[in-house]
Amino acid sequence: MQGTSDVPVLKDLVLVGGGHSHIAVLRKFGMKPEPGVRLTLVARDVHTPYSGMLPGFVAGHYAYDDCHIDLRPLARFAGARLIHAEATALDPDARRLHCAGRPPVAYDLLSLDIGSRPNTGNVPGAAEHAIPVKPIDSWLARWERVKARALAAGGAYRIAVVGAGAGGVELALSVRFALRSELAAGGGEPDLLRVDLVSAEDTVLPAHNRRARAKFARILRERGVRVHTGVPVARVAPGALHLADGRILETDAPLWVTQAAAPEWIANAGLATDEAGFAEVNQYLQSTSHPEVFASGDIASMAGHPRPKSGVYAVRQGPPLARNLRRALLGRRLRRHIPQKRALAIISTGDRHAVAARGRWAVEADWLWRMKRWIDERFMEKYRDLPQMDEEGEPGVREELAGGPEALKEIASAAMRCGGCGAKVGSSVLSRALARLTPVDRDDILLGLDAPDDAAVVEVPEGHVMVHTVDFFRAMVDDPYVFGQIAANHSLGDVFAMGADPQSALALATVPYGREEKVEEQIYQMMAGALSVFEDSGTALVGGHTGEGAELAFGFAVNGLVARERILRKGGMRPGDVLILTKPIGTGTLFAADMRHLAKGRWVAGALDTMVTSNRRGAEILFEHGATACTDVTGFGVLGHLVEMTKPSGVDVEVRLADLPVLDGALETVRAGVFSSLQPENVRLRRAVKNPEAAGADERYPLLFDPQTAGGLLASVPEERAQDCLAALRGGGYPEAAVLGRVLEASGAEESVAVIPAGGEWKDAGSARETGGFRRWPQGVTTS
Repeated sequence: MQGTSDVPVLKDLVLVGGGHSHIAVLRKFGMKPEPGVRLTLVARDVHTPYSGMLPGFVAGHYAYDDCHIDLRPLARFAGARLIHAEATALDPDARRLHCAGRPPVAYDLLSLDIGSRPNTGNVPGAAEHAIPVKPIDSWLARWERVKARALAAGGAYRIAVVGAGAGGVELALSVRFALRSELAAGGGEPDLLRVDLVSAEDTVLPAHNRRARAKFARILRERGVRVHTGVPVARVAPGALHLADGRILETDAPLWVTQAAAPEWIANAGLATDEAGFAEVNQYLQSTSHPEVFASGDIASMAGHPRPKSGVYAVRQGPPLARNLRRALLGRRLRRHIPQKRALAIISTGDRHAVAARGRWAVEADWLWRMKRWIDERFMEKYRDLPQMDEEGEPGVREELAGGPEALKEIASAAMRCGGCGAKVGSSVLSRALARLTPVDRDDILLGLDAPDDAAVVEVPEGHVMVHTVDFFRAMVDDPYVFGQIAANHSLGDVFAMGADPQSALALATVPYGREEKVEEQIYQMMAGALSVFEDSGTALVGGHTGEGAELAFGFAVNGLVARERILRKGGMRPGDVLILTKPIGTGTLFAADMRHLAKGRWVAGALDTMVTSNRRGAEILFEHGATACTDVTGFGVLGHLVEMTKPSGVDVEVRLADLPVLDGALETVRAGVFSSLQPENVRLRRAVKNPEAAGADERYPLLFDPQTAGGLLASVPEERAQDCLAALRGGGYPEAAVLGRVLEASGAEESVAVIPAGGEWKDAGSARETGGFRRWPQGVTTS
């Protein structure tokens, strides 16, 4: 993980987009790290599609993971921070990248590889009613809905593909093949399906040679695809394409694959662009107007060497881009890259057949499709089976790794910290970071950040008592803003669990060594993430301590206020209560797998979504529905925290594993034998389980011991109010909240937790060893 090195951060290289060129850059930097360079990947999607395999995916020949590169393990391999966000603007003068929903990201060097998207802005109604094929993730989701509607209609469905370049032709044939195959398998009527291909050009595949165009004209005709060439779309309306010649083409799904367009923020940033708005670069893949900005792939246009928007050029730009980024960071002379004029194109026909075209020739055969598949799968293997050792590289690069004498001096001077005064971050650095933030303002904070005193002073209202808690841990994610959100949520969990309202927080932070501006930016990003959480709960940041260290760590000492009669404790469980868990579990195993490059990016993204979800509203709902006891689920796992509740309450509990809410991917990582380093310690609590042998047969059983970060709330609620409570939680931002079990009379045995494996039933009160009876699930309580 980035930030766990003694080498100080000197420069920030930010990669915007996870396109074909940038995945090569990540792999190159992973094999040859650059000392003092912090690498950051900003990506809207954590799974980047490989364009060469997408038609095969649509046709049904590949699974999702076959044709998507998981950016999370790749970024971790490269030592890069992964910021899961969409870039929205660029300020080259301040060297700041603006992203949706978070603070700007600072850079010294920036590279763009964000692809392009079909132009829907030049045809009225297209932006509202057409289905653009990019961004790919939203297109794939909409394609699944289109497919479902076509199958539900039994085949009586009309699809129009607008754009007859290679992408449009492949899509039309792939969509046709996929739907006809599934209709035939499901008893539908494939012949009722209609596919139209519409193009303003006079022919299909206008960028390819005459032989290729003739072959595809025949193939489209043989497949029954109706082709309309030489006629632009004048307007898109609901259910229809209005063509320029006056015809109206009825369609249920207008798929848009027209000429590529660039996002407006590229030109708005002041970067030099070509006539179409794509970033103009020189032969070094460097912006012709801003030398600290590079661009590649579809978003770039090389001055004097225009090329089609094709994945093959983006793939081949990867190695020279990586080389020039490294040389630019080191202040060395860049090397030219001139893209080839002609490239081999292998265009699939949907049904495991393909046409290859280059120059003036074109051939078609089944073996071409198999060859294309072999080439594509070899490419994908490079980014799945990541090497563990340095690759023998380009001449001179190894000597450049040190960066030369000046870089070595800079590293040495930044690293020579005496550690005096608690290794504190300098006051000017801290002051600048805090000056960029706006903490919550409360009347009961008498002295806080706005006062230069040695400690904060807070007021306790009459009739209230103060709740104190502290949490501090090292980063498990690379994004400092998200880490700040997680640390704040985790720290507030104990306050919410006790029914209190948080009042103030003191920050505790350790930041990796680096230049002053790098340290300041790291502090700012973390604090901004935390303040986004504190603002929601009305928590005032009143001070703290920030120091330098080898790795990033963050936490808070939080105090809250609660009326005496509202204190919610762990020891209030009553027989007959129902157990409710507000969030799914599995963060421990998922992040252990993430550290070993074994977790899929979408699994970790799903876990992060739950971790940045505040427990504030959940605590309010539980209290409103008469919760008798509550705790937040953190490092001890579900079982450990249950035991903390049963002992002071003097009760037993039953937990049903089939109803345990689990994060996507957690069962897969458990099956692979991947656990948190804290898991063995937690497993010692199995002595509290009445039936460990039977429970251990269920694959979810290990997840009871899985330590959580920023986990949900575990509470006991009166049975008669449990159903309404569960509905309120699910409607209040906790969609996976679940009834987990029930509270029983104490059996007198040392073991207090009966774990019911999947397929088991709820036992009567008493030790499972002593009773064999079963009874129904509590009346009126459902889990689905």
